[in-house]
Amino acid sequence: MAPEERGDSQARQYPEGVRAQLDRILASPEFLAPERGRRFLQYIVEETLEGHGDQLKAFAIAQAVFGRDASFDAQNDPVVRIEAGRIRRALERYYLVCGSGDPIQITIPKGGYAPHFSSDDEGSTPGGAATPPKRQGHVPGHERPLRYRDLLLPIGIPALFGAIAVLALIRPIESYLSPQKTPAAPAASTLMGKTRMVVEPFAALGGTARAADFAKGLVDQLIAKLMKVDSLAVLAPGRSSMETTGSLFNLQGSTVVEGTVLHLHVRLVNGADGAVVWANQYERELRDQTILDVEDEIAAQIIMEISSSRKLSGAGPLP
Repeated sequence: MAPEERGDSQARQYPEGVRAQLDRILASPEFLAPERGRRFLQYIVEETLEGHGDQLKAFAIAQAVFGRDASFDAQNDPVVRIEAGRIRRALERYYLVCGSGDPIQITIPKGGYAPHFSSDDEGSTPGGAATPPKRQGHVPGHERPLRYRDLLLPIGIPALFGAIAVLALIRPIESYLSPQKTPAAPAASTLMGKTRMVVEPFAALGGTARAADFAKGLVDQLIAKLMKVDSLAVLAPGRSSMETTGSLFNLQGSTVVEGTVLHLHVRLVNGADGAVVWANQYERELRDQTILDVEDEIAAQIIMEISSSRKLSGAGPLP
């Protein structure tokens, strides 16, 4: 059995460990997913732990998580596929940023919706101690015969310490006689020369849960698309004061949902002097579209319009 299959089987045998890992992920501020995405992850993990992983199809998930009715068509409404991709990226980011030392990894392999559980602890099981390795070839009461290397051991240890002492004496003399070498310059930072971009959390006005979900989802989409640009360095909020070269811009925005109409205001601020270098507003009718589709479409339009702004110097063409 492959190591990943062993880890997955072990995690399934200890569902309390998987549930504890799920709670750890959902409680972390580094797991960037809206409320509907968290419900999605909880549902597929619980269904898999209950032995229903082979039944996790788009139709069942759309009804159980997103409230779709029996007329749901995955070809015309890709809400499940889009949300699975978003949660897949959110999990990858979580384990990259702060979860590398967690005992269990939860991933969603591409091509399906059933999560995979893996554990790096090969020597022990959750809740149990590792079994110490047995010594091979040793029978109690029978000592092994004296070997040639056992006779050399008392001689070899003093000789080793003597060699270390001689080297310790030679090294200072060698450094005194040899010309001083110029220390190598530290490797250039990955931020050197790049345009830095901070996507700040968008404000959700009006106090509606729908506006808050849209604001967070749109920020996730913008970050994902901006990170594909080689000439941009996307920074986490609060890190814009880092002493690095290159331009710095802050992308800010606010959303409000009135009935089925979405109102969005976005602006790009120069971090050096606070000047607004670009701004725009968007309105969308949500009656005939899913919020996920609107998020993806608006994020792509925002990045296209930013890329055409002459004031965003050094960023190069954006996708």
